Amino acid sequence: QVQLVESGGGSVQSGGSLRLSCAASGYTYRPFCMGWFRQAPGKEREGVAALLRDGSSSYADSVKGRFTISQDNAKNTLYLQMNSLKSEDTAMYYCAAGPGWLTGTPECGSAHWGQGTQVTVSS
Repeated sequence: QVQLVESGGGSVQSGGSLRLSCAASGYTYRPFCMGWFRQAPGKEREGVAALLRDGSSSYADSVKGRFTISQDNAKNTLYLQMNSLKSEDTAMYYCAAGPGWLTGTPECGSAHWGQGTQVTVSS
């Protein structure tokens, strides 16, 4: 059974850093696309970053230069390093993994989802 479990969220002041982790299990092979979405209260879900099987990545414009997506294949874990956090980064962050990728975007398609981890940035 496929399972994605996020961790690493929390509360931080503006300008601070957090690293989110997503432990993946149940896959017989690494999904084509793994990534992070977020959803803030009253807002639509948005793709934050995606990492493809070939190692290429894409980011939302709002996080470019501040967030870095990476993976540890040996641990089947996906990471999102978030630096220079802003109050507008406050959201529930979800890990996603699936066979599809919306070309040119930071969004994985047809994805499995984790339960999410809350990130709160105070100014």
